[in-house]
Amino acid sequence: MTDADRSALLAAYDAQLRREAEVPSALSFTELGPLVLATYLGGRGFITYRSLDTEAGPATEDSVRELVAAAVEYYRRDPEVAKVEWKTRGHDHAPGLHEALLAAGFEAEESESVMVGDAALLAVDVDLPEGVVVRQVTDEDDVRRMLALQAEVFGDSAEEAAAHDEEVLHRLRTRDDMEMWVAEVDGEVVSAGRLEPVDGTEFAGVWGGATRPEFRGRGIYRALTAARARSAIAHGKRWINSDSTEFSRPILERSGLVKVTTTTPYVWSRGGADTA
Repeated sequence: MTDADRSALLAAYDAQLRREAEVPSALSFTELGPLVLATYLGGRGFITYRSLDTEAGPATEDSVRELVAAAVEYYRRDPEVAKVEWKTRGHDHAPGLHEALLAAGFEAEESESVMVGDAALLAVDVDLPEGVVVRQVTDEDDVRRMLALQAEVFGDSAEEAAAHDEEVLHRLRTRDDMEMWVAEVDGEVVSAGRLEPVDGTEFAGVWGGATRPEFRGRGIYRALTAARARSAIAHGKRWINSDSTEFSRPILERSGLVKVTTTTPYVWSRGGADTA
């Protein structure tokens, strides 16, 4: 793939998948200058944007610091919000953002690779080990088993898992824009992930990919991703996007997806480093 092709994918990602497209299941969201501030069930806030430039001009260290302070103050006024994620991208013009976020009480979490590519590259036949079944699940008990596997693999605390489960189940009950997929062995969930076709775009996201360590390296995650890619194509989507850990990035790269940028979440917790 040429640099021009990669740039075109990044431009499509920026144009179609940022701002409102990222918060379809939020309870509410508002705009604060260039920022979109979303609030979710379970007391979670989320901050995104397409650019940090303002009406006054390109982003500067001063303007970025002011945006960070205003965003924190917005969420601090809502006592229901316990945790806020500010989603950064590595290619953005964001002078002083890292320093401003740390000063405001945010903590940086692990960076991931933003992968983008043609869904057809992933929608291939994969030979599965004997006894492995890949299927979409809709029953709440099955979804809860899937979420338990993801929480186990990601090392979520009981509190984090409970909040995430509540948010996902609420979305499944009230919307139809997310599919849950699992791989099972003898009825036990060993790998899981979801598909999120993004309305009004050419994209579908593959998220939450998790496989128990003892079942990695057998093609199970790749088969799970292929099933989701086929479903994305059935939804009329051309592109697949994923924020990928170092476990899933090489698998997607081998299938032809490309890394177009990085994303790093910064998290602010009420009563944490920020005590003002």
